[in-house]
Amino acid sequence: MTHQRRRALVGLAFVAPALLFVVVFVLYPLGELFRLSLTSSSLLGGEKYVGWANYIKAWDDETFWNALLFTVKYTVYITPILIVSGFLLALLTLAPVRLSRLTRTVVFLPFVIGLGSSSFLWVGLFDEQVGLVDRLLQDLHLVDHAVVWFVDAELGLWAVIASIVWKVVGFGMILFVAAIQSVGEDIQEAATMDGANYWQRVVRITLPLTARAIVYTTLVSAIGSMLAFDQFYIMTAGGPRSQTFTSVYWIYQNSFIYFKQGYGATLSIILLAIIFAASAVQIFLARRTGQT
Repeated sequence: MTHQRRRALVGLAFVAPALLFVVVFVLYPLGELFRLSLTSSSLLGGEKYVGWANYIKAWDDETFWNALLFTVKYTVYITPILIVSGFLLALLTLAPVRLSRLTRTVVFLPFVIGLGSSSFLWVGLFDEQVGLVDRLLQDLHLVDHAVVWFVDAELGLWAVIASIVWKVVGFGMILFVAAIQSVGEDIQEAATMDGANYWQRVVRITLPLTARAIVYTTLVSAIGSMLAFDQFYIMTAGGPRSQTFTSVYWIYQNSFIYFKQGYGATLSIILLAIIFAASAVQIFLARRTGQT
């Protein structure tokens, strides 16, 4: 056995566990999901091959496309809020003050709370009778009476956004803190000696040198938002009049409420393809911007 062949086998042995994990827990489930999408499988039993009939049905499914549009709207709203607030909090907690580490810990702490638990917490906070949010808004004279948040789709959306920003912003903050700390002090000092003030250094040095972290955080945030389910299931229950249905919520309804497992698999494949395409475009544009 040649030395080169031996090295190749050793390398294959090292990556074999990871490859096995990907095959068993990613590729096989995806293949099974696609197979299921071509059937009329039901949780009540029975499975019949129907070909592309489910995909044709999905094309005419107005509720699914409305849910997808609402999900995109939610993603477009919340992603910039998470990125900007996370970056600003990173700058704030990097300030050379004694309580910066404590502040960083407090901001990150909600991220470790389960999404279901935090959603139930915010349902109580937004309650029109005993909720802290309405009481605070009335004490500040911002509203004249208690706001019933979840009977209006737009108010319910912003209530959900507030709860998710509170919970998730610490994750982006920690990523940005690590990225900003990786910027060399000598670069910052050179810019200071050249007369650049704090915000000039942030815009012209920190932002370009942390672009990869910003792209990664944006991508993770966008994908997570496109897969939103728990917060809407608990806080709005898809209402009012199904106006806050997300894509995953509608997939759940079909798969586990209407027992249409095959059709639910079809909607999952379509959503997966949309997320994959959007992520690929985002990565391509980020790389092209980085090269220029």
